[in-house]
Amino acid sequence: MKQDEIAGAVAPVEAFINDVIASAESDAGTSCSDADLPLYLVIRYHLGWVDQTFQPVSAKTGKRIRPLVCLLCAGAAGGSASNAIPVAASIELLHNFTLMHDDIQDRSEFRHGRKTIWAHWGEAQAINVGDATFALSQLALLRLGERHDDQMIVREIATEFNKVTLRIVEGQVLDLGFEHRWDIGTDDYLRMVTGKTAAIVGFAAWAGALVATGDRRLADQYREFGLKLGLGFQVRDDYLGIWGNEADTGKPAGDDIRTRKKSIPVVMLLDRVSAREADELRHLYTSGELSPAAVDRVQELLRGYEIERDVHRFAERYHNEALELLTQIAPLTPERNALEQLAERLVERTS
Repeated sequence: MKQDEIAGAVAPVEAFINDVIASAESDAGTSCSDADLPLYLVIRYHLGWVDQTFQPVSAKTGKRIRPLVCLLCAGAAGGSASNAIPVAASIELLHNFTLMHDDIQDRSEFRHGRKTIWAHWGEAQAINVGDATFALSQLALLRLGERHDDQMIVREIATEFNKVTLRIVEGQVLDLGFEHRWDIGTDDYLRMVTGKTAAIVGFAAWAGALVATGDRRLADQYREFGLKLGLGFQVRDDYLGIWGNEADTGKPAGDDIRTRKKSIPVVMLLDRVSAREADELRHLYTSGELSPAAVDRVQELLRGYEIERDVHRFAERYHNEALELLTQIAPLTPERNALEQLAERLVERTS
């Protein structure tokens, strides 16, 4: 799928999110409109709808992959994508809540080429904005009951939504813990990203199929597809965190090295370097912020052990497994074709 096609497909989700925010803003009345931090306008800023002065703008935003997967899986399973819009909206809001807090924890000052909330308005207020966004994700999800007759399924999806939130937080705890560890292997990495990234993509696919069909066995198969897609997505994200172009990613090249993240390229490198090089890496990563020369040295080691090639192959493996599973569970429909195109796009994306 091309970016304009993705934007068109998720436009109803964006409209739904805007309605949820506007409703909350209306309920708040004047309590936030004259505050030092206009809460709901800052949420709109993060979503790319307004600039730092809160004037309407068409900024580069997130990829909206998670809500798109939910909608397409609902259609591929034989249902109506429109019925899944509340779930898709809640997923996007949940994802953005995690980004707001992750940016603080990772000290990321820019996202999509614009200042992050904490970098512009401070850490304390960014935490407040993130908390509010999580509450909005719950309010969006509760509207599913207005579109689905089976309230047992609505409750099941709401329960799973909160379980997935716990998986995401657990994954972030592991990710932050990696900063102080040097015994990390590929299995450790996969356990972390399965919670932090793949779980929400798996949930999106599962929820879309369950809303569409009520078939729990089929929904579980869609979840497995989403997990594979999410793993490939994260591996590609880690690839771009080191080798991505700043003009595409909105972050400086090599940013994940500079912030000392132990993403999959570094995990692979640690498994291959000599004892002397391992000591050198530990010294570089524990001596404060990496200098440009230190970043260059890590990139030199990555080149020497051909990590870039192998990370790309790793991402391809999961996307191929996702596509193979999709052909087994979904009939040939426009929605399945769109999912296949999306998977192909994700493995080659530059941002």
